[in-house]
Amino acid sequence: MPEPANRSAEKFPITDRVREALAVTLRGCDELLPEADWLARLARSQATGVPLRIKLGLDPTAPDIHLGHTVVLNKLRQLQDLGHTVIFLIGDFTATIGDPSGRNVTRPPLTREEIETNAQTYYRQAGLVLDLEKTEIAYNSKWSDPLGARGMIELASRYTVARIMERDDFTKRFKAGTPISVHELLYPLMQGYDSVVLKSDLEIGGTDQKFNLLVGRALQSEYGQQPQCVLTMPLLEGLDGVEKMSKSKGNYVGISEAPNSMFGKLMSIDDPLMWRYFDLISLRPADEVDDMKHKCSLDMSQAGMNPRDAKLLLASEIVARFHGVPAAELAMDEFNRRRTGAAPADIESVSWKHEGQPLKLAFLLSKFGLCVSMAEARRVIASGGVKINGEKISDPEFAFTLPSEFLLQKGKIEFRRVCLVAAS
Repeated sequence: MPEPANRSAEKFPITDRVREALAVTLRGCDELLPEADWLARLARSQATGVPLRIKLGLDPTAPDIHLGHTVVLNKLRQLQDLGHTVIFLIGDFTATIGDPSGRNVTRPPLTREEIETNAQTYYRQAGLVLDLEKTEIAYNSKWSDPLGARGMIELASRYTVARIMERDDFTKRFKAGTPISVHELLYPLMQGYDSVVLKSDLEIGGTDQKFNLLVGRALQSEYGQQPQCVLTMPLLEGLDGVEKMSKSKGNYVGISEAPNSMFGKLMSIDDPLMWRYFDLISLRPADEVDDMKHKCSLDMSQAGMNPRDAKLLLASEIVARFHGVPAAELAMDEFNRRRTGAAPADIESVSWKHEGQPLKLAFLLSKFGLCVSMAEARRVIASGGVKINGEKISDPEFAFTLPSEFLLQKGKIEFRRVCLVAAS
């Protein structure tokens, strides 16, 4: 079906300010579709003084937001600072379906209580990046719940099964004989319907959201609206530099995480990954980052820069953004102190009562939040990443007898003072 004509056939001038706004939009992005349409909308907005409507939707499927989420949040803030209307959409309805993006199995559903708790956390933490006083906060249950069966059927009539099955996730699962639940086919339609209701000019999402965002364009056209432009942002790799940042993979940095932990984690990333972080989550000007990258490629005799110093700037910037400059300065002091081999000044103390003997180290690492699972804990132990009272432990089956008190260390930055006692 041909897309509706532009809201105005009048051509608006492409000024330097419009070009600068386009450059802000494009910085760090993967794709902008269609770029010419977005440029025309920017020109119209400047000429008429009417801000554009820019939408970002996040399903509250986890307890908190990590730095991977801030890639799209930062872009939203940049466009907000240009004077446009940003809409932070909390997908409290779509979360009940489960986004099939990048999944090879059906996503397990969340309870309404889990979704509501996570939604409140998302709202608070989004305020660490966005100016909430200038942000429209929306919950898609407001219009999705009232649709009912008749409305859902009418919406489904606007899109074909053939187009849904063009989605790579579904195609692979279908060919592999992996079950696809009917409710998963509805997810892209519900996300696209959000764009219809909100009348968005631009929707932002990760590269894994491209199909969903394009469905929004198609549905807006079906409902007689000018189709939104689509801006996809790269997925931020986690601390391992391999998998995308994810709490379930244990390679994340939470934006509400303690300053010392956040600083130490950022300093642990490899140098090549550091530049990826600068590109995607730093707010430093692009030319400043390019200058640092050039200096880091030079020998110190050529006025070069130590990559570690660039990484310190990155860690300080990120910690200061979420905790303030004083906290970032204290975190840097603590990091430098710990580089000399000293334990942290404020080690968390934990205790555990246990029936029977013995108690495995892998269990404690998981229980005290140092690893996301016992399987990961065993891998970390086997790789030599765990110490007890400064002594490296490499046996994944290592266990304690009770009672016992010791200093537990994972990697270079995570410590716990542990007290184990036998349950009476």
